[in-house]
Amino acid sequence: MPEGKKNTAPIPAPVRDEDGYSAKTHLHQPVQETATVAATALLADAPEGALPSEVRPEIVTWEKLCEAIQASGKAYNMEMIQKAYELANNAHNGVCRRSGEPYICHPLAVARLVLDLGMDSESIAAALLHDVVEDTPTTLDDLKAAFGEEVALLVDGVTKLTKIQFSNIEELQAENLRKMLLAMSRDVRVMIIKLCDRLHNMRTGDAWPEQKRRDKARETMEVYAPIANRLGILNVKEELEDRSLHYLDPVGYSEISRMLSERSGEEFLIKVSGVIERRLVESGIEGATIKRRVKSIYGIYRKTIMQNKSFDEIYDIYAVRVILDSLAECYSTLGLIHDMYHPLPNRFKDYISTPKPNGYQSLHTTVIGHEGIPFEVQIRTRKMDEQAEYGVAAHWKYKEGREGHDKLDDRLAWVSQLLENQRLSEDSGNLLHDLKSDLLPEEVFAFTPKGDVINLPTGATCIDFAYAIHSAVGNRMVGCKVNNRMVPIDHVVSTGEIIEVLLGPADKGPSRDWLKIVRTSEAKSKIRNWFKKMRREENIQQGRDALSKELRREMIIIPDDQLDAFIDGCSRRMRQNNAEELYAAIGYGGMTIANCLPKLKEEWQKLKAAEAEENKSVEDLPKVDLSRVHATDGVVVEGFDNTPIKFAKCCSPLPGDPIVGFITRGFGVSIHKQTCANAVASMKDPSNAPRWVKAYWADSVKDSYKAGLEIIALNRNELLQDVLSALADIRVPIYAMNARQVENNCAMVSLTIGINNTEHLNRVVARLSKVRDVLKVTRS
Repeated sequence: MPEGKKNTAPIPAPVRDEDGYSAKTHLHQPVQETATVAATALLADAPEGALPSEVRPEIVTWEKLCEAIQASGKAYNMEMIQKAYELANNAHNGVCRRSGEPYICHPLAVARLVLDLGMDSESIAAALLHDVVEDTPTTLDDLKAAFGEEVALLVDGVTKLTKIQFSNIEELQAENLRKMLLAMSRDVRVMIIKLCDRLHNMRTGDAWPEQKRRDKARETMEVYAPIANRLGILNVKEELEDRSLHYLDPVGYSEISRMLSERSGEEFLIKVSGVIERRLVESGIEGATIKRRVKSIYGIYRKTIMQNKSFDEIYDIYAVRVILDSLAECYSTLGLIHDMYHPLPNRFKDYISTPKPNGYQSLHTTVIGHEGIPFEVQIRTRKMDEQAEYGVAAHWKYKEGREGHDKLDDRLAWVSQLLENQRLSEDSGNLLHDLKSDLLPEEVFAFTPKGDVINLPTGATCIDFAYAIHSAVGNRMVGCKVNNRMVPIDHVVSTGEIIEVLLGPADKGPSRDWLKIVRTSEAKSKIRNWFKKMRREENIQQGRDALSKELRREMIIIPDDQLDAFIDGCSRRMRQNNAEELYAAIGYGGMTIANCLPKLKEEWQKLKAAEAEENKSVEDLPKVDLSRVHATDGVVVEGFDNTPIKFAKCCSPLPGDPIVGFITRGFGVSIHKQTCANAVASMKDPSNAPRWVKAYWADSVKDSYKAGLEIIALNRNELLQDVLSALADIRVPIYAMNARQVENNCAMVSLTIGINNTEHLNRVVARLSKVRDVLKVTRS
């Protein structure tokens, strides 16, 4: 996605002779490999100890990209890549980024990141072209003709839905994400390109306005960093989090950076690494690779700021990574480490026997060094290390063959599951919420009585556990035992617990209240699906009642016999075929009323506007000779003098409202508002049309008219006293008053007051709106 484009003449950027992508990791640590995403984090001449968020990456040129491709040692289709570059360069010609450099620098930088992840020629070509469809006249058909369907589909997956109108920004964000996830479920390279796109945008985000920086950082933290984590691309995930934190909480970021710089952790890690390496050689374990790492800024931030821990209470700030050739050597090395250093209790994790959902495998143990400093030791094989560094991208970098394809399909099953849950949910607003809950980095591992491992996000309940086993188990659940002890079904699962689900009769179903308890989108989807299939009539009635009630609260008054027709006309906008389907979706929880209301309000306003247009037929009333112009009760009726006047109760017109008169049989003239539904319908009746006459308010009206008001406010003591005091301050007479409590801890106050005209009424409404805790004041 382009960020901050502007059509100005390109400003030449300084070009360096050497490749600015140095062999420094995300945390300024020398490593053996040079072609990694982490290697692109800092400039070659960045100050020692500088963090990625504090250094602007050097501009990538076409020449530098070609050098990097050649240095990778892999056979790339240079003809395709050069063709893609030339097309992108021409398409973006004359366009600059907010920071001033030519826009083509962004696609080049994204292509370099994709290359560093070891991706194929099609991915690099798509990275170069990822913005041309969205921002230039180039079409997908043009790309398909030039590069084939594979590259075109990758570009399409990354392209945002900019030409479709959505009612709010959340819906646009959800639909863009859904499109990208759908493309990702077919080809994961779409998401890898998008992550590289977002990474470079975050690296150059200083050029954005302040609010956009924060919005992008929040979206990155909530959506893209968790996806990178789930795909196992941990370097990208950590840098996205750090750069987002740099924009969201610069003070906290600087404080942690300062604390890290004050400690001599680098010297300590070098010393410990040397001791471990010598001990391994003495024990006959040769060829081990020792790496060192300091915990990411955001990782420390989460524990210090969000979990209220002190810096000294975090035991994994410093880590030594031991990379070995075989699994047996991993467990042997673990024994040696525990023999050399004192292990901390409850700090050992075996992710080899129980891998993380993103495929991460390693042994983790925390020990106390001889200097009294705790540090973490991570032990893994080379293949596990490749998996941890590159995640799903390792499939392309290390050519895993058909077996790799099968593993890749298994690891991406969560995407298909999430999209399937969303298809059943039918509510676009749930996508972001479900994605965030499903991609939480913290997870727990619980066991069935047979020893099967069930992975769940932190905070998941026993109900989530039951549905993770099978939908039939969740639907029949009546209770559960944890470690052979009865617990409530909303018990929060902890790692290591053995959970036994107690089943009821086969026809037992879930409770609607479970939707408020469960954490995982899978459980919510299965519960909704049960209600969708088994309780359709009940869902329709419940959904209709809930929607009708909410419409009344929003002052959208629709007669009960007209509600179905109105909703039926709006249902297509909510992706439902008819009103019944919409009611059912609301009833079983597949769609929320909050997401329906904006669209229903739009349709209601269009309907009222159309009625107002029809009401212009008042101007076509038959002309009556004006015999005298005398006001009766403040109203002038054409052709009548001193005739009895009464105000229709169906619309209660007030001075200032456009009005019209109806000649009654024996009761004078009845005055209606021109927009009154009864008046509009009667004017269209040929038998009544001649009895309608023009009417006006007299300019000298000083009489007091009764008007009804409804006040919605938060329920509290002295609310009525404050309302009455406000009316007394502006000397408004009160003829009737009624108050009652309504849902959501609110109160409704109905008033009948005396006013002079609509301007007077507007002043009264404005005064009442300023009373504390008043939410809404409307004319009844």
